[in-house]
Amino acid sequence: MQAGTTLYCRPMTGDRIALAVHDHGGDGPPLLLLHGAGRTLADWAAVAPLLTARHRVLAVDLRGHGLSPSGPWSLPAVLGDLEEILAEHGIPGALPVGHSLGGMLAVLYALEHPDVTPGAVNLDGFGWGRPDQYLGLDPDLVVQHLAEVRQLSAMSLGRELSADGLKELLAEQRAISDQLGIPYELLEAGVVRSVRERDDGVLELRPGCKDGLRMLAETESLDLFALFRRMTAPLLLGRALRTRPSGPSAPGSDRFAAMTGAYAEGLARELAALAEERPGVTVAEIDATHAMPLENPRAVADAVLAFAS
Repeated sequence: MQAGTTLYCRPMTGDRIALAVHDHGGDGPPLLLLHGAGRTLADWAAVAPLLTARHRVLAVDLRGHGLSPSGPWSLPAVLGDLEEILAEHGIPGALPVGHSLGGMLAVLYALEHPDVTPGAVNLDGFGWGRPDQYLGLDPDLVVQHLAEVRQLSAMSLGRELSADGLKELLAEQRAISDQLGIPYELLEAGVVRSVRERDDGVLELRPGCKDGLRMLAETESLDLFALFRRMTAPLLLGRALRTRPSGPSAPGSDRFAAMTGAYAEGLARELAALAEERPGVTVAEIDATHAMPLENPRAVADAVLAFAS
């Protein structure tokens, strides 16, 4: 099947809304690509072409992200959006493949549709973890760290941008490009897709503050490893081998690095135990940071292809 340009599904009723979709085309068992929080379907631009020789591939902007409309943000509503997308395209049995937030949604979607969904792929969708997952660190310090991370995440929501602010944001993307080796045009495309002009003429990064706060609250309430253990269909869990960089000049960067390193160790241990306990769980280690679809699309595609074969 030939690839299509970005399109909108038909309007939906009730709590469900029309989502922006990119049909990458391809033939074979269908895949639905789901991006992370504050990201867009542009994150899959380098991965999708590596999948289409063996799969039909769709990517979507989740509600409140990219070119999709906003709507009351709840996990049931978002999962309903995905169900409608797959029904509209005639592929209800697509394998959900998600990164970060999208990985959590992939698992939830598979659990809700066990009769038609062949499994789920969660690429580094583990959140910031639990205090006990930070190996060797004082739990009280970890609790403080997690509170700071949540505060920073909340402060970044609905970021307003002047013309100069947009230039500064693109300069930040250039620095990330240089640091991680991600092609700048991929990062730029994601920013452009995420910026909207409000009715008052102010540029704002999506999702907005209200939607974003609901999204953070809903996802932080999830017991992810309990969800993983509920899966009876095959589950691929992709773990980043490199920790999230905080930037050499970022305040508290040494402490941040210690925290993320301890979490990476704890997460690796728990994932290994889960894979040993549950034969249907596969753990893939991806040579990248959390930005794996942009940073190492080949490794991401290879892991998905091996799992979906």
